[in-house]
Amino acid sequence: MSSGTALVYDEEMTRYKLLWVDPACKIEVPERLTVSHTALQEEGLAERCVSVPIRQATDAEILLAHSVEYLEAVKKTPHMSLDELRTFTQQYGDVYFHPNIYHCAKLAIGATLQLVDSVMTGKVRNGMALVRPPGHHSQRSAANGFCVFNNVAIAAHYAKKQYDIKRVLIVDWDVHHGQGVQFAFEDDPSVLYFSWHRYEHQGFWPNLRESDYDSVGKEKGAGFNINVPWNKVGMENSDYLSVFFHVLLPIAYEFSPDLVFVCAGFDSAIGDPEGHMCATPDIFAHLTHLLKSLAGGKLCAVLEGGYNLTSLAQSVCQTVQTLLGDPAPQTSELNGPCESALESIQCVRSAHKPYWACLKHTVAPPVSEPSTKRCKLAEKEEGVQAEGSQKEEGDGQKAEEEEVVWMKPPSRLAPPVHTEVALPADLEVPDRCDRVRSSLAPTLEILQRLRDNFFEGSAEEDALMSLCSVIALFEKMKKQEIRNGLALVPDVSVAMLCAAQHARMSLTNRLLLVYLGDGEIPTYVTEDGKALVVQISTKEPEEQKSRYQVSVSLLKGCSDVAGLMQAVLCLLLPLAYEYDPGLVLLVRGPGSGVGKAAWAQITSLLQGLAQGHTLALLQEGEEEAVGTTAASLLGDPAPSLGPLGAPLPEDMEAMERLRQRLQTHWGLLQNAAAKGKEVEEKGQNQD
Repeated sequence: MSSGTALVYDEEMTRYKLLWVDPACKIEVPERLTVSHTALQEEGLAERCVSVPIRQATDAEILLAHSVEYLEAVKKTPHMSLDELRTFTQQYGDVYFHPNIYHCAKLAIGATLQLVDSVMTGKVRNGMALVRPPGHHSQRSAANGFCVFNNVAIAAHYAKKQYDIKRVLIVDWDVHHGQGVQFAFEDDPSVLYFSWHRYEHQGFWPNLRESDYDSVGKEKGAGFNINVPWNKVGMENSDYLSVFFHVLLPIAYEFSPDLVFVCAGFDSAIGDPEGHMCATPDIFAHLTHLLKSLAGGKLCAVLEGGYNLTSLAQSVCQTVQTLLGDPAPQTSELNGPCESALESIQCVRSAHKPYWACLKHTVAPPVSEPSTKRCKLAEKEEGVQAEGSQKEEGDGQKAEEEEVVWMKPPSRLAPPVHTEVALPADLEVPDRCDRVRSSLAPTLEILQRLRDNFFEGSAEEDALMSLCSVIALFEKMKKQEIRNGLALVPDVSVAMLCAAQHARMSLTNRLLLVYLGDGEIPTYVTEDGKALVVQISTKEPEEQKSRYQVSVSLLKGCSDVAGLMQAVLCLLLPLAYEYDPGLVLLVRGPGSGVGKAAWAQITSLLQGLAQGHTLALLQEGEEEAVGTTAASLLGDPAPSLGPLGAPLPEDMEAMERLRQRLQTHWGLLQNAAAKGKEVEEKGQNQD
């Protein structure tokens, strides 16, 4: 299996700059590249990556996404005078040309294609290309928005042609809409393009009607173009994660890409003069982690925007460090998305409801709910547009005057040992794992407590020692000696209760207990809020006794992969991220029915929580699952699930009712605006 992370960079791409006064273009500077690479070096990340040399793109490669006429026009720019360059530039929007930009643009494409080659041939697992000029605004016959050629669009065409890729996912988290990528694939069902972007009811650049939520693609490509418009500034980490949980990830898993591109623009991070958003650099670690579970881990991140040199460099480091497999930073203070974000989420889900099975039970926006288009028209009719624009301009000037301050992301140090396992002595330890060895023998007090609490009569030595090993794994994670652990135990229910009790008594961090199967979990586990239990099973749903004990009922249990992943992405992950546990206990109950691939996906996704501190418990007799579990804990890519079919309608309805009940306590479960929630509640009462 391929391993390693590629870093593609060459200082040659810094050798062009703006040669005249242009307020719109002055922020696109060579330092964007140098500060990013320097930060990677200073953090010791560059040396851990596989350095990949760049090359120039060929004409044939450029023509995969651009016209002959446009290419020939750009070819002439190295020989133009300054006045000729300015004149040439004026036919395009918010871009500038330099005698060396054609050369750098060919290098940017070549660097991106080198990354694709490295990933697709198995030389590396994933990687990032630090390139300049950016590309996602460039169109077939036009430069636009600092972009000369469309790096990622060309790379997607190249991957399909060169490696016979059937399905490509492009995730554009730049703060501007990548209209060039959208136009390149809007009628192509083999490319799923997702973009969130500052929009403000078409009031923000590039001011296109096609950037709104109801531009879903054309003809055969209908449903494969997802636009999430931000109609206000100041979006935070919770808003970004909510869009992933309730829009992108469910659709992406149903689509099942063979390769993932990220248009990695970091002007969507805090402090950026273009974005005016409040998402901190560490959120990109989590976004990257969530995408790594797709396409067998084949992910190519390509730099786009980012104009605050501090947050840009920090965000690049967070992204690359996650690609390298380091534990994601602890999340904190996550809550529900803001009302404006909820309106966008609801509108996007409703617009894509006809195309994706995972959205079939989405609540449509009420008739009285104005669309972004109607908002724009209403402003014009009421004659307040000018006033609003002046206010926005004033707010923007005020925001620029105020210095935005944020904490530097904390160091993400990995424990000295990645994964330890507690297995019977006759079972071979998986590669790259260590067998757990407790530093101290269990005290008589601990042994007696275990006998009293979990055994009737005399306890068999093996069963008793297995519980001691579970406690030892927990203690080692607490002391940062190991990152995660795996235990194969005689009785998984007893081991689960032992682990939960020990966590409540001895650990200061909150515990997330994820149980797949039909076993019973006593209510006392969650009574003090120190543990959140999420159980996915076939059991009849019970009345929720506590906000901390959540039972998800699936008619076919965990064997229905589509229903299971819907429960994981739209219920489990939002709950888990908002709860912010310090430890994760993942339990595979007897007869759970979950297949190896789905189990690996869940194990991998949960690694984004609690700095990767996960203890997985398996029942003896499930030795075949040991290798799969260990591989996921070690960070190996989870196998693809293939395009998912439709979950059972009854399961979807039950999950939707559960989400509606829980969203009053858990903000990240919200996916509809206030008026939309009124419709939900009305429908629930009718049920």
